[in-house]
Amino acid sequence: MNKLKSVDQETIKILNQKKIINLLYRNKQLTKQEISQELNISIPTVINNINELIERGIVDDAGVAESTGGRKPTIIRFLPNSRYSFGVCITKDKVRIILTNLNFNIIEERAFDMPEEVQDFRSLILKIKDEIEDILSVYKIPFDKILGIGFSLPGTIDEEKLFLKNMTNFKVKNIYFKEFEKNFKMPIFIENEANASAYAESFINFKGYKNNLVFISITEGIGAGIIINNNVYKGINKRAGEIGHMTVVKNGRRCNCGKKGCWEVYASKKALLNEYKKEFGVKNKSLNDFLDMTKDNLKAKEILDNYVGFLAEGIKNIILIFDPQNIIIGGEVFSYKDLIEEDLINKVFEDNSLYDKNECNVMFSSLGGNAAIFGAALLPMESVFFLTGNVI
Repeated sequence: MNKLKSVDQETIKILNQKKIINLLYRNKQLTKQEISQELNISIPTVINNINELIERGIVDDAGVAESTGGRKPTIIRFLPNSRYSFGVCITKDKVRIILTNLNFNIIEERAFDMPEEVQDFRSLILKIKDEIEDILSVYKIPFDKILGIGFSLPGTIDEEKLFLKNMTNFKVKNIYFKEFEKNFKMPIFIENEANASAYAESFINFKGYKNNLVFISITEGIGAGIIINNNVYKGINKRAGEIGHMTVVKNGRRCNCGKKGCWEVYASKKALLNEYKKEFGVKNKSLNDFLDMTKDNLKAKEILDNYVGFLAEGIKNIILIFDPQNIIIGGEVFSYKDLIEEDLINKVFEDNSLYDKNECNVMFSSLGGNAAIFGAALLPMESVFFLTGNVI
């Protein structure tokens, strides 16, 4: 019984420290009295936990505030540069690597183009390793201040086993990241790109209790990260959020997954680019070329309008299935946000008797193109901010 009581007390202490860290992360600095009031924790408990956090170097004593009567209160300050994390985002076109502190300030960023075909995933990992080692040599950050490396991957993954099951649009599958830990000499974490994005949005931008959101990532394909009561929902087989493969056109176009009529065949970035190339008979043009045409070309405008219609239909389904507080749209679609945002939201909320704009916020990500890579960098930070992993 005494052992159980000791474990419980230790857990309570750690939980209180996580609460204090999160509060200071949001507010940057507070007095001990303010921390006590905000968290409903006694002053002696706050002092004991603050002293331990000061020893660990995560917070420090920043002097005293003006007195409102009696002894001047001590200010405790969050130290974002006490720990660092690497985030790696792998997409069809490029690999991005960032070093960030606990405030998600990017200290350094590197990027290189993805090979057209990933024949040897290990060589890709070794190239990432070389970039990370170079960053560490430049900034001379001690290893004990690096929490680890988080990978954002466009595929189905098992984060506990560090296992990438498949990346359909890359034709890559069955990769065990556990094998790469010896190359990096620091902890490795992996997550699906849409889940990582949802995780970042929930932690960085949404501070309310029991947050519920769906992050829709639109890139070469379409995926979703689902947050329920601040937890990432993955499902029994770790593939929840594969919404790009819900059928929107029966017996429609063939998808890479083998099915026909999948949403991502009509509403992904790749789908829009393919439609442009087919209709205008071009091969080596970019999506930006098409978007420029939509300003004064009626056919291009019609293609974009049709695309937005398909995108809206999928979002309507998501609202009806999940009933979330917020739907966040991100990924590579962000580059043409200004052209589609107003029309898309109007189409999502066109007259119906089931939901309206007051019941679900549909918006584009405020993190822009950084949602996935910030989510990757957040994975190693879990040990600082959370008691347990937020996955259901």
